[in-house]
Amino acid sequence: MVALASGDRWRLIFCQTILTLVVTIARSEEIFLEWHVTIDLTLKPMSVDQPVITINGMFPGPLINSTTNDNVHVNVFNDMDEPLLMTWNGIQQRKNSWQDGVSGTNCPIQAGMNWTYVFQTKDQIGTFFYFPSLNFHKAGGGFGPIRVNNRAIIAVPFPKPEAEFDLLIGDWYQHNFKDVRSKLNTTVWAYHMPPDGMLMNGKGPYLDPFTKAHESFTVTRGKTYRFRIANVGIAWSINFRIQKHQMVVVETEGSYTNQITLDSLDVHVGQSYSVLVTANQEAADYYIVASPKLSNATDNSSLVGRAVLHYDNSTTTPNGPLPKGPDPFDLDFSLNQAKSIRWNLTAGAARPNPQGTFNVSNVTLSQTFILQGSIIDINGVPRYTLNNVSYTTPDTPLKLADNFINGSDVYNLDEFPVNSSNPVAVDGTFVATGNHKGWLEIVFKNDLNVMDSWHLDGFGFYVVGFGHGKWTPELRSTYNLYDPVVRSTAQVYPGRWTAVYAYLDNPGMWNLRSQHLKNWYLGQELYVRVYDADPDPAKERPPPENLLFCG
Repeated sequence: MVALASGDRWRLIFCQTILTLVVTIARSEEIFLEWHVTIDLTLKPMSVDQPVITINGMFPGPLINSTTNDNVHVNVFNDMDEPLLMTWNGIQQRKNSWQDGVSGTNCPIQAGMNWTYVFQTKDQIGTFFYFPSLNFHKAGGGFGPIRVNNRAIIAVPFPKPEAEFDLLIGDWYQHNFKDVRSKLNTTVWAYHMPPDGMLMNGKGPYLDPFTKAHESFTVTRGKTYRFRIANVGIAWSINFRIQKHQMVVVETEGSYTNQITLDSLDVHVGQSYSVLVTANQEAADYYIVASPKLSNATDNSSLVGRAVLHYDNSTTTPNGPLPKGPDPFDLDFSLNQAKSIRWNLTAGAARPNPQGTFNVSNVTLSQTFILQGSIIDINGVPRYTLNNVSYTTPDTPLKLADNFINGSDVYNLDEFPVNSSNPVAVDGTFVATGNHKGWLEIVFKNDLNVMDSWHLDGFGFYVVGFGHGKWTPELRSTYNLYDPVVRSTAQVYPGRWTAVYAYLDNPGMWNLRSQHLKNWYLGQELYVRVYDADPDPAKERPPPENLLFCG
């Protein structure tokens, strides 16, 4: 044995300590879940019998409770009578679009069959949700919450709350989702028919005479609680508030935010937030309210979601009028609030270094997409479009076509008009190239008279700007490039535009879609192919061994 000098021994101890720290930082857990997805006819969320999609008998489905870098295995048994896919809204699937669970990346799980998703919550924290992505299934349920917790070595930028609550809020059709789906080829349903009610964690409004049960959260006076709120709905943006309680916004879709105190919070379709609520009132019960934006819904309408904040020693039910929210048609209120949601540059998140280390103040843009949503009849059938193009789903998923056959036989690459509308409305299977490791600017324009919201799988949006009227390059001078929040879904107000940046460092075939279910189902989507020719699996994972084939 060779004796080490004193200095060498200390150097060895130091290296061993660093190695131990690296192993501790990199450690991840394996999470194994088994889900049975079926249709339940007994739940009756509102006033009529209708089929509800459940997971392991639950609606909403079970919580996926993970930590940064965990590997999640979800064995999905399709016990329904039609094909199924599950997607993980906001989980970025680093280098692994094979597990994204949308029609462009995966063959569906056929009725009576099962398939195991394996994905990693790589370099993420935050509040997300999952839902079924095919066949208008989301209108029948099948959604549930996802938490990605900080690793122990990363400090959370607020004191540990007493408890955490998941609250999935969404509008709901009081109809069989199959019936709604079949009617979407008619102008009335495609253009006009609004949802019938608002659910909170799958339950109807408190004091609604037709509701079997309402949601309630029990708190202790003096304690602070984290509510993880997600809008899992179909069409309506919502305003969320709690009677006599303020909330502190601390996180949205994987980004810690500057902590601002609000009386009410707008949450748009597909978005998630974490807020802190302190039980600082007298022991009683209080209303929790979610009301639709751009709607004249009255307080006792089924479209106004109502739950209860229950103090554990309360003997008093909620009383008085519902807490008043902002004018639902006041877009300036909503827009100003959106601009106030900013990135906390000093907080760490998935990594030890602060979020602000990754800023956009000096980036060089490599591409710009200007995308305009609209609706039009194509061949006598109502379709939602993007730049006057409506997406058609092929029999073979784009990702399989890209990997195993000549992709051009399945889709049209780079024929989509990314900066102007097609002169004639068309439908087809179009894919746009995203420059690998380039910065993409997307300007979303909304010519509809309703809210819209947009999501790009695989990436986060740096939400740099909002505006109204015509967008021009000169308006980049109005962007917030210092601390724009990074989130997975950005809202676009009627008659206005929203600008986002995305760093395309994640190779794969990625779905860019309207989060409004009807818009998406009727063609308002595009796939972005981020390609790296290097076959090294460190760049992009190879197809999984259990890959399903179709088409």
